[in-house]
Amino acid sequence: MGLFFAGIAAGAINSVAGGGTLVSFPSLVAFGEPEIISNATNTAAMWPGSLSSALGYRKDTSVQRGLLVMLAVPSLVGGLLGAVILVITPAETFRHAVPFLVLFATLLLASRNVISRKLGSNPADEERVTTLGRIWGVLFQLFVATYGGYFGAGIGILMLGSFSVMGLRNIHRMNAIKTPLAAIINLTAFLFFALKGLVAWPLAALMGTGAIIGGYGGARSATHVNPQFVHYCVVTIGLLVSVWLFVKAF
Repeated sequence: MGLFFAGIAAGAINSVAGGGTLVSFPSLVAFGEPEIISNATNTAAMWPGSLSSALGYRKDTSVQRGLLVMLAVPSLVGGLLGAVILVITPAETFRHAVPFLVLFATLLLASRNVISRKLGSNPADEERVTTLGRIWGVLFQLFVATYGGYFGAGIGILMLGSFSVMGLRNIHRMNAIKTPLAAIINLTAFLFFALKGLVAWPLAALMGTGAIIGGYGGARSATHVNPQFVHYCVVTIGLLVSVWLFVKAF
């Protein structure tokens, strides 16, 4: 049942603040699964939560449907590319890389507000996406999706930063684009992992059910939850998990 509640927490955190993988992935490792199996199983478990979050944001998604369709292509290509890179990575190499990946995602999450201020992400500003902004968005989304297919933690923060550079300002509309794109990345990687036999299905089903509940509930209650509090909690968890993984790997 611990993995079920970890799935609920991760799905809700992804909807409200981002960084849910920092809860779900270590839970699978702590359960005793190898790092690559844990990563593939986590991907399988989290994409339904991303999809349920997208349904929760569906009214806002229609506002930016053109951008969503445009960014779906590099999300699909990058998600598959990242999954392929993971599969051909030696297990020992990935095991030693995991602590650094988790720490990177945690630091990225911790600096989210600073990044937003530097990028001038002000909801009151006029939203205007130029042709140059669209080109940037497609290229950077390919990078984000490749990283997401390989590991995944922190892709929401990377996408929000990219959307700010593109010219988007309203955080709820940005989340409405981010969540379905995350679902595409995770679904693409999940299908590849499933074909390669890397998914622990009973654990993925248990955690995925929780992620669906948490993802939809988080999206529907996002405006009533203090995201800063969630942000601090996830960063703290990420730092503690990073230390644990470094000790475990080295």
